[in-house]
Amino acid sequence: MNSPRGRNSIVLVILLLIVVILVVQFRAGQSPPDRLDFNEVADLINSGRIARIIVDENDLTIIFPDGETRAISRKEPTKTAVEQLLDLGVTQEMLSSDRIKLEIKQPSDFNQIITLVTYLLPGLLVVGLIFFMLRQAQGSNNQALSFGKSRARMFTGDQPTVTFDDIAGVDEAKAELQEIVEFLEEPEKFIKLGARIPRGVLLIGAPGTGKTLMAKAVSGEAGVPFFSISGSEFVEMFVGVGASRVRDLFDQAKRHSPSIVFIDEIDAVGRHRGAGLGGSHDEREQTLNQMLVEMDGFDTDTSVIIVAATNRPDILDPALLRPGRFDRRVILDGPDMRGREQILKVHIKGMPVDEEVDLKTIAKATPGFVGADIENLVNEAAILAARRNKNSIGPDEFQESVERVIAGPERRSRIISEEEKKIVAFHEAGHAVVMHVIPEADTIHKVSIIARGMMGGFTMALPEEDRTLTSRHKIKADMAGLLGGRAAETLVFNDITSGASNDLERVTDLARNMITRLGMSEKLGPMVYGQTDELIFLGRSIGEQRDYSESTAQMIDLEVKELVEEAFDRALDILKEYRVQLDNIAETLIEVETLERSQFEELFDEPVGPKNGGTPVPVRAAAD
Repeated sequence: MNSPRGRNSIVLVILLLIVVILVVQFRAGQSPPDRLDFNEVADLINSGRIARIIVDENDLTIIFPDGETRAISRKEPTKTAVEQLLDLGVTQEMLSSDRIKLEIKQPSDFNQIITLVTYLLPGLLVVGLIFFMLRQAQGSNNQALSFGKSRARMFTGDQPTVTFDDIAGVDEAKAELQEIVEFLEEPEKFIKLGARIPRGVLLIGAPGTGKTLMAKAVSGEAGVPFFSISGSEFVEMFVGVGASRVRDLFDQAKRHSPSIVFIDEIDAVGRHRGAGLGGSHDEREQTLNQMLVEMDGFDTDTSVIIVAATNRPDILDPALLRPGRFDRRVILDGPDMRGREQILKVHIKGMPVDEEVDLKTIAKATPGFVGADIENLVNEAAILAARRNKNSIGPDEFQESVERVIAGPERRSRIISEEEKKIVAFHEAGHAVVMHVIPEADTIHKVSIIARGMMGGFTMALPEEDRTLTSRHKIKADMAGLLGGRAAETLVFNDITSGASNDLERVTDLARNMITRLGMSEKLGPMVYGQTDELIFLGRSIGEQRDYSESTAQMIDLEVKELVEEAFDRALDILKEYRVQLDNIAETLIEVETLERSQFEELFDEPVGPKNGGTPVPVRAAAD
């Protein structure tokens, strides 16, 4: 009944019955043009021009002496045919005479059934429609009569789909949650020592780091029921529904204890109270209040643990984060190079991968990738291998997949003029040469003038190892590398284009952050200028509150300008010094369109002849 196919069948049957009723009623109400009315029949009987009359329930058929048969209009159902003819002036002697044969047919069982169904069907349809609506209200997601019921999906722990073996790159988080698993498996070991049951675990991490997957793994390892719900599913347009659903969710969890309740994106309902346009008494805050009461009202033997996930812990209500509610905060940050290699091993398990594929190299080429990015990378590589009709996934597919994830798919069909192609080649060569010369800059891995995504070309520079700290020299090196394209355009063409718009935006942001957020300005000192304003109910930054004077703001602007100009002059000086390498790399890019790291370094380091009759141009390689 609750399946989509069953509901569709019921609706189809109801529509068919309605059509049948309408057809029967329509046909019954129609009178053929050759029908006679009862007045004409009475006159024909009195004049003796009818030989026979056949009565079949409400229908009459008259037969003339010459054998002609005519139908007459339906008689009144409350009177017999004889009574109705007598009322119209036909004498009893005429009807009982031998000149007219009156034949009355007994109604058949089938006709009686049809008549009964015709009378009862409308009522049955109304009753069936009401029953159908009630079943829909109780069984479907459109719970018209059960708004207060929790919509949490329950998963039993009998056949776990995810365990800790399916998770890699977050060893510290797994160790923290392993204790939760041990408690659910052996609570007596902790209780007999007086240890308090952990009430809640808050998983904090950027999108794609595996918060939801980690919660499922805890349930799979412990083998207990797992209730999953999103924070936004508590709140409806009706007042009080969210609080009611919270009560119902915790009641279900207690009945199935030991169990785990997982609330994904808890910031949708757990934001700081008293903030926003709705005042301090809206539906979301009632839901949060009920959640606070439920989390603090557990008995020590309930064995229900709340696991919540969010990427915005800064906007959660302080009452939700105090000990006794969320006792632990588990941080899931981006994996390092070793962690990315482990995640790659998990995702390629069971996939046909060539032996030449070096996962360590792929992990090295994907700094900043989280678990979801790596999963997407492996999937893109598999799709590319299938598109190329290969039986296994090779290094070329993984390399192409990394570039697709970072920069977007190639757009080889994009047609550009030779002049624009030359400008793009020198622009990208400028980036590459400047970053290769500066020791603090990242290592060049690939240079291409093939359009990808929104970019006309790209220079892929990746760090040799993961960094957690960034020095001022490194930021200045990045700024000079970003401005290498604009400097190359200025040097070679004595003109500039719009191709450096994104570079300029990134350089300006780096310079302003150095001064206002990182305290890297010698003139303004180690201070933070400006406070970021956030609207809690929006959950994002909307601007910066200026807590400094106009003169300081002017100094900040001058410092930003000086840093950007210094980076541009540095890039321009490098390109002037290595003009021959710049020309050589750009001309090679115009021919082959793409240079790998080894090809680029070979071109850069090859000896060049005297420039303008002078001494040979020195070659200074970047430090790896």
